[in-house]
Amino acid sequence: MAFESLTDKLSAVFKRLRGKGRLSEADVKEAMKEIKMALLEADVNFKVVKSFVASVTERAVGQDVMESLTPAQMIVKIVNEELTSLMGGGDSKLAISSAPPTIVMLVGLQGAGKTTNGAKLAGLMKKQGKRPLLAACDVYRPAAIKQLEVVGEQLDIPVFQMGQIDPVDIAKAAVEHAKKHGNDMVFLDTAGRLHVDEALMDELRRIKGAVSPTEILLVVDAMIGQDAVTAAKAFDDALDIDGVMLTKLDGDARGGAALSIRAVTGKPIKFAGIGEKLDAVEVFHPDRMASRILGMGDVLSLIEKAEQNLDAKKAAEQMERLRKNKFTLADFYDQLIQLKSMGSMQDIAGMLPGMGGKKLDLSVDEGNLARIEAIIQSMTPYERENPNILNSSRKKRIAAGSGTQVVDVNRLLKQFDMIQQLTRQFANPRKAKGLFGKFKGMGLPF
Repeated sequence: MAFESLTDKLSAVFKRLRGKGRLSEADVKEAMKEIKMALLEADVNFKVVKSFVASVTERAVGQDVMESLTPAQMIVKIVNEELTSLMGGGDSKLAISSAPPTIVMLVGLQGAGKTTNGAKLAGLMKKQGKRPLLAACDVYRPAAIKQLEVVGEQLDIPVFQMGQIDPVDIAKAAVEHAKKHGNDMVFLDTAGRLHVDEALMDELRRIKGAVSPTEILLVVDAMIGQDAVTAAKAFDDALDIDGVMLTKLDGDARGGAALSIRAVTGKPIKFAGIGEKLDAVEVFHPDRMASRILGMGDVLSLIEKAEQNLDAKKAAEQMERLRKNKFTLADFYDQLIQLKSMGSMQDIAGMLPGMGGKKLDLSVDEGNLARIEAIIQSMTPYERENPNILNSSRKKRIAAGSGTQVVDVNRLLKQFDMIQQLTRQFANPRKAKGLFGKFKGMGLPF
């Protein structure tokens, strides 16, 4: 996840400050030097870093902070507030036209993930009750139109294309098509280049002039660091963009682009691409991102992710079965699948307060999950409900049917038994806590 290294460094600085109890002005200034270096190493724009550190220092050496009972906590609060302000303060929503369709013009350099992430954004709008249309205006990149059609089909979103003709004509025709067919949003997937050039900008200006887009959204790859900020400024100067969508924030990007773009361009980050799946897109919340950077968690995003991905009715039924000690292997597998749908356990852990920056080996093991599914599916319904009847011959049959070994079947049964023990002892936190340690090394798929 982006910012992991920055989170580690900031957490170390704050830990040292807390260890001092009372702070002197020299302590604060030394901490600010370390924070400055951490931000620069995260590829944050130098001018942005200089301004940020100056603002934090000015507030941190104030009388209210230095004389407070918990000055280190006050400094963390100040850094949190300044980081939030740096990234825009509040959320910036996509503008919706009062006279449909809303036209969203997607621009950016080639390789930023504009086509796929534009489709993801259209999918997000569809979940909110909109009726989006994707328009293929990139007539230069090989297979760009086909790529848009493929992701459109996967998301069940119509794609408008007219082949490799003038993109301006395609954009105008797409808007007319949307009006006639009841599409209240049009996403124009425009061409990109490997670098900013006048030919690209001229074409984009002509499209903008022809359809007067409601929003011009720049799609930027967070992995390219300060080059992302440079590109954002160039596109903003030429087109007056309305906002930014950062992609690949789930990767090992240092995060400098997210902390620099708003300060350099004055334009907000509106969305973030957080994975390869077509639903891996979310609204960018500056305050939540600041909390995650500081290792303070992001419980609100975790709740929203759970609400979107977990089946509340099924979860309630499973809780009732747990309460009655009727939790089966089929229920166990259902829970693993639902948990997996929320994303990687590493990302989920990063949203929990106090877990940010910890090096946790919690990535989902797809192979292990597939083995668990194969083993459970090779059981009879009666065996899934009553795993205690699984003797040696039954285990051999299940292993043969699932393409696994008897040792894999035994491991799964041991995991399941441990979970049952844990759930039975939830009423006694001390006993339950002791069981958590036994899970380590048992080969769970996360």
